[in-house]
Amino acid sequence: MMAIERIFNAYLDQLNVITILLPYPYFSGESKAFRIKGNGIDLPLEIQETIRLDQAVKYVCVPAITPEIGKEYTIVDEHGGETDLQIGSVIRSEEFDQLFFYEGNDLGVSYAEGMSGFKVWAPTATNVKLKLFPKDEDGAEFVRMDRGEKGVWSVEIARDLELYRYSFLVCVNLRWREAVDPYARAVSVNGRHGVIIDPEKARIAHVIPPQYGAPIDAIIYETHIRDLTMHPGSGTKDKGTYTGAAGIGTASPRGIPTGLSYIKSLGVTHVEFLPFNDFEGVDELEPSGSYNWGYNPLHFNAPEGSYSTVPDAPYKRILELKQLIEASHRIGLRVIMDVVFNHVFIREDSSFEKIVPGYYFRHDSNGLPSNGTGVGNDFASERQMARKFILDSVLYWMSEYHIDGLRFDLMGILDVETMAAVREAVLAADAAALIIGEGWDLNTPLAPDRKANIGNQAKLGGIGQFNDWFRDTIKGSTFNLYDRGYAMGNERLVEAAKQVMAGSVGIGRRKTGLFLEPVQSVNYIESHDNHTLWDKLSVCDPELDTSVLKKKHRLATSMVLLAQGIPFLHSGQEFFRTKKGIGNSYRSPDEINWLDWDLRDENIENVEYIKGIISIRKSHAAFRFPDKAGICRHMSFIPVHAPLIGYRLHEIGNLGKWNEIIVFFNPTNGQQLVDLSKDARWNVLADHENASERPFRQLEGSKALIEPWSLFTAAR
Repeated sequence: MMAIERIFNAYLDQLNVITILLPYPYFSGESKAFRIKGNGIDLPLEIQETIRLDQAVKYVCVPAITPEIGKEYTIVDEHGGETDLQIGSVIRSEEFDQLFFYEGNDLGVSYAEGMSGFKVWAPTATNVKLKLFPKDEDGAEFVRMDRGEKGVWSVEIARDLELYRYSFLVCVNLRWREAVDPYARAVSVNGRHGVIIDPEKARIAHVIPPQYGAPIDAIIYETHIRDLTMHPGSGTKDKGTYTGAAGIGTASPRGIPTGLSYIKSLGVTHVEFLPFNDFEGVDELEPSGSYNWGYNPLHFNAPEGSYSTVPDAPYKRILELKQLIEASHRIGLRVIMDVVFNHVFIREDSSFEKIVPGYYFRHDSNGLPSNGTGVGNDFASERQMARKFILDSVLYWMSEYHIDGLRFDLMGILDVETMAAVREAVLAADAAALIIGEGWDLNTPLAPDRKANIGNQAKLGGIGQFNDWFRDTIKGSTFNLYDRGYAMGNERLVEAAKQVMAGSVGIGRRKTGLFLEPVQSVNYIESHDNHTLWDKLSVCDPELDTSVLKKKHRLATSMVLLAQGIPFLHSGQEFFRTKKGIGNSYRSPDEINWLDWDLRDENIENVEYIKGIISIRKSHAAFRFPDKAGICRHMSFIPVHAPLIGYRLHEIGNLGKWNEIIVFFNPTNGQQLVDLSKDARWNVLADHENASERPFRQLEGSKALIEPWSLFTAAR
């Protein structure tokens, strides 16, 4: 069919409902009859309703037959005017989902040395072509694809196509669009095209990571691949790359370990990398010219090229990323991948929108794209093929790259059913995998009970949620730079601080909590987002001596590690990381974002202290109860004057070395004398100067002096 100049518009809004809009200048918007032609039919439409709008007359019509999606039709009015039947809101109906859901696991490219197969799901397309070219577009060839069941188009090419570039040309509503394969596993520089590779040439030996116990035993350390090595003192050759980050044994000029070796030395169990799938915001050929965190996803199944030493070599970026992951495994670190399935960089330019317009993104009641993410689009995870894409992608990264966990950016945009399916699939693939996400309640057109947010955590057991109650209680509001939390001396938050230290599950008089079980609570006070804790402290207390700010910082960070739940540390938090007061540094220069290894060396004493707190947490299971019942049975608070907090972990001899552990926090500028739970010989594990799983001194009696802005932990 040739393109028609649209005098008016007609849309298939349900499988058997056609909506026609006649503008007023066109016969005053009036017509008494319409017909549908094409695909061997010529039949009248029944006008069921006529609605007068501001600029057009809307006709709701029912055809005598159900139009076949993927076929071309013309709508003709009584005046002889005609237009094509466009795909309308039917694309977002449950009937469409049921009709075209494709269960196969072969979308994308299937490569063999003498044969390559291509499949793309494009049910609303009337024509699809494969575009192939070896190196540049001048030599491109176009191959017609065949439509099969469920709207899947396919073709096989009987020759070796290794390293050929490819894309799909898709015709929908009489308009041709070129799109990169959404399932592309390798892409050309800056993600312009998909690239056909031999999967066997992209494999390396897999190192099985160490077992770390249950999810509650995890200690997460978040970092950015580029940040890890860009500083001049990183001791790394290939700075800002997968290869640089994979270096083992690197050191600062003072000879102190950097990079992965340093992270391992802290005692954490998981390293979480900010997004490393292909993203927009950095020119891969000139990566030093710009910076980005990576939350602008382009291609979900291919690695980012700006982190590669040779970004225009498709195999190189794949192998280098895999080497980074296996280097982490080799030294005992498990790897969490930060995934961004809640949105795409630009909806209109995305492969999803070009191939199946209107399907993969949510729209509001007016038919406009929703924007709960704040970046212009919300991924419609509740639709079956959108959910399938997420599941397919997650399982691909697990099987091909051997990641050990997933952190879902803006998980609250996704739906409960999708996240439950992710949990089931991920744990079936790896029972030890860790799943966490940002469960914020965002304004997206999804029923409240379907959002994968903290409010629906009862439906999301086994998935950890970033605990903003913990964050704002201990540190102070993230959105008010001057708001002070408990660790900064806010006495009003004593009771809230007790609750979050007890896993946010509801203890004492508060029978219900934010979560059902502590394993759902990811406790943190700092992440890549917003101001670092050091920068917030510097603004709130600019008159205080640096030594006092460091004490407050140490107290807050220690509370993260000693709370029930899963602790999460932002890289550099242990040595007072600063971003020079910049809260949202997603595209700030390296000098703002890099890990400053000189600053680390200057604050190595605090690093050693935090390592000691980590060792205390790991040394006894009483700091890591997997359920609420364990907390209620073994954890009780010691009566002390506010704003001090003290608690006992008791009857815990079967869980570790000690039968009783006491912990006190003093967020005041004065010494505080406290009564211990018993008159006994106590083994001190942490005070204002030292922290270690091995006692470094003993205390006789029933009282202890707690120094300002510090904690005290002892056991017997």
